[in-house]
Amino acid sequence: MQYKPDELFQGAATYYAQYRPGYPPQFFTELRKRFGLNGTQQILDLGCGTGQIAVPLAPAVATVFAVDPDPDMLAEGKRSAPETSNIEWLRGDSNHLDSLNLPPLDMVVMGKSFHWTDRAALLSDLDTMIRPRGAVVVVTGELHDAAAAPPWDDLVTSLRAKYLGPQRRAGSGTYLRAEQTHFDVLASSPFRNVETLGWQWDTDRDVDAIVGLQFSYSYSSPAQFGSEERCAAFAAELRAALLSRYPSGVVTEPHTIEALIATRP
Repeated sequence: MQYKPDELFQGAATYYAQYRPGYPPQFFTELRKRFGLNGTQQILDLGCGTGQIAVPLAPAVATVFAVDPDPDMLAEGKRSAPETSNIEWLRGDSNHLDSLNLPPLDMVVMGKSFHWTDRAALLSDLDTMIRPRGAVVVVTGELHDAAAAPPWDDLVTSLRAKYLGPQRRAGSGTYLRAEQTHFDVLASSPFRNVETLGWQWDTDRDVDAIVGLQFSYSYSSPAQFGSEERCAAFAAELRAALLSRYPSGVVTEPHTIEALIATRP
């Protein structure tokens, strides 16, 4: 299904920057070691959001082209790294990469954005853009194709359904999960040598952070609620439900990421 990229995260950028977890240092260490990143590489971060990959990766490469269709995401990214001069923040999406006039690339990284694209078509395009020894790195929040749900997931899910309905929204439409896994799509592409790596860790979140996190998602972004009043009502009800279950106001959240590292034969 084709989505309208610029409407998926309307109103979510400030929440995305503040509440979305970053990626563990081990992930960036793996990329540096595996690909010999030494300050000379040209990297594309496609669907960069507010820079959770672009900013930590920038010191290891020559240039990161941080591309996102949402101008507010790009603005937040710039704001988060004012001293980082080798990130080019570019508005664009996977359907129009040719219009960006990018140089030959050494790596393309997608942090939880690959599922929004026409995956096979994108990989075919990237085959013409990535150097012979380059790579595609797809990062998801899943291990073994099953995300570890946070302990408050049932509260959020029921309340989100009350306000927004049972279907998972995506911009002006609904999200349909693809039947073919990311691994299988990559394995059928020019980048068919695929290795899977994963990391798990825990962090503590307070109730306000859990509430704010919900507004960072495409399916519960502020635009989905239609008004500030409905956003505020959802936030108040969720906050009360969380405090009822967790009187301390702090919950330990498990985090899981999977990185699919794909290269040509």
